[in-house]
Parts: sequence; C-alpha cells; structure tokens
Amino acid sequence: VQLQASGGGLVQAGGSLRLSCAASGGTFSSYSMGWFRQAPGKEREFVASISWTGEHAYHADAVKGRFTISRDNAKNTVYLQMTSLKPEDTAVYYCGATVKFSSWLSDYDYWGQGTQVTVSS
Repeated sequence: VQLQASGGGLVQAGGSLRLSCAASGGTFSSYSMGWFRQAPGKEREFVASISWTGEHAYHADAVKGRFTISRDNAKNTVYLQMTSLKPEDTAVYYCGATVKFSSWLSDYDYWGQGTQVTVSS
C-alpha cells in the first residue's frame, strides 16, 4: 500500500486545515488508518485512528474536540480535519495503515511521507 499525504501548510493559531491521505496499491477498506505527528526533537505521537468502515474513531486527548478523522472508502482517502489549531500542533503529520484498529505506532505497516503543519501564534 502506498500512502500520499497532503494538505499541510502555515496557519495562524485558531485556524483550520484539512489533511488528506490517498492510498493506492491495496484494498483500502482492509486497513484501519491513523494519523500521527512528530515535532522537532520529539518522538512520533498518535493523533487519531479510524476503523475499516469508519464506524469507530479514536482521538488523542490533546486533539479531542478539535480534530476529526474520517475516511471515504470510495475515494481510498482518509482525512484529518483540524480546527482551533494551536502552536503546539506544529509538526510533520503522517498517515499510516494497519490491519489492526490501533493507536500504537508499532502496529502500523505502511506510512505516507508526511506533510508539514505549522501554526503561528
């Protein structure tokens, strides 16, 4: 499975962005999908995950109520809608695919290349 993330950019605090991750080369609906992020000097951390059909979603406490993960299996794409952005959300955001429904980094088998999100104060 190949994953291509897009939609990052520079935004002011309080603003919004929507990230997209397009999948190819596999059966998209066979994978749960997740978003992780990595800030400079920090480890990659879990942001959100969504189950195969989209019935179940899980968000990290740091983003709960501000970010929403969703997916469109007809378009082989997973999204991360980010609102009320804060400077501490600045990071490279990565999408990943796993056969499990998981928030654990080690469970993910495929990764996109990452997209930079920068939130200015």
